[in-house]
Amino acid sequence: MTDFTNNPIVQGYIKANNFGVLLGMDFTIESPGHIVYKMPVTKEHLATPIAAHGGAISALMDATMGVCALSQVLEQKKVVSTIELKISFLSPGLLGDTMIATANIVKGGKRLLFVEGEIKNQKGYLVAVGTGTFNSYPAEKLGFE
Repeated sequence: MTDFTNNPIVQGYIKANNFGVLLGMDFTIESPGHIVYKMPVTKEHLATPIAAHGGAISALMDATMGVCALSQVLEQKKVVSTIELKISFLSPGLLGDTMIATANIVKGGKRLLFVEGEIKNQKGYLVAVGTGTFNSYPAEKLGFE
């Protein structure tokens, strides 16, 4: 299994992703186009006394699908940005839950990648599903290479 964590672009993303750190998110690239991202639901994520804000769940979905797209274009020394994101909330993320998000590439082209993702809790209950379109472009535009 390839260790994608040491890739300079991935290292640049990890170092620059202050928002992900703020939300307590952490990811693993299992293989190009296959990602697992995790986020514990803490009191800072709550919109009600027990349930996470949809924005926190959306951020996890965007990050998961974005890193999935990124992992697909790493060897081309490219990065990605979100063009479009759709999410459907199916059940709440509750205080104390661990959100486990996965994503995979549905279709990739020269510049655009279409990705689908899902978020489950630690018990396997489906919390949200989503799709996204991502633009890929040279990493040097962001200073990652």
